Amino acid sequence: MARNKSKPIESGYALFDVLYEDGSRSSNRRVPRSILGGLDGDEPARKAIEEQDNAIAEKARRPRIPIKKITRSQV
Repeated sequence: MARNKSKPIESGYALFDVLYEDGSRSSNRRVPRSILGGLDGDEPARKAIEEQDNAIAEKARRPRIPIKKITRSQV
């Protein structure tokens, strides 16, 4: 019996890999697709990820590490 292959579901998120200034890396960070595109391209993703990092750092009571570079994940 043949199995039906599921089609990939288009999510409302884009995934990004983040490289921090200290050399650490974070993969597959989710950013809403609704804020991307237009003239700014992927630049709004940096702001969204920085906001996520600020919330995480606040909960962990540690300083946020500055972002060096972001790139779209190759899924």
